[in-house]
Amino acid sequence: MIRESNSAEETESIAGEFARTLSAGVCVALEGDLGAGKTAFVRGLVRGLGGDVRQVSSPTFVLMHIYDTSSLKVFHLDAYRVGGADDFESIGFSELLEQGGVVIVEWASRVTSIIPTDAIHISISATGENARTIEVL
Repeated sequence: MIRESNSAEETESIAGEFARTLSAGVCVALEGDLGAGKTAFVRGLVRGLGGDVRQVSSPTFVLMHIYDTSSLKVFHLDAYRVGGADDFESIGFSELLEQGGVVIVEWASRVTSIIPTDAIHISISATGENARTIEVL
């Protein structure tokens, strides 16, 4: 699936639609340059699952945020600042995958070796000042 977005609001809306396809235990590997809209995508996903979007922020400095939603718990992780897969394992990444929620990893390419083979890969690319291409692989 490839979708075009022309604003953060559209990115959130696309993510909200995508959220309806998710089930317990899914891992979402999210890629995109700085400022591409990864956190906006997560905000829309949390909204789509019935959560409070005001709680959603980038986990770059804390590594992980947990959001309760009306349907699934969301574990939002960021691999931008980690030294590799071992750092992610030390925060219990494998255990999170078994919690029955949705695990979203921003900058997943930095920890590729521990991303499940059945993960859903999403790439967000800036195509203009506010325009984005969102590709679900």
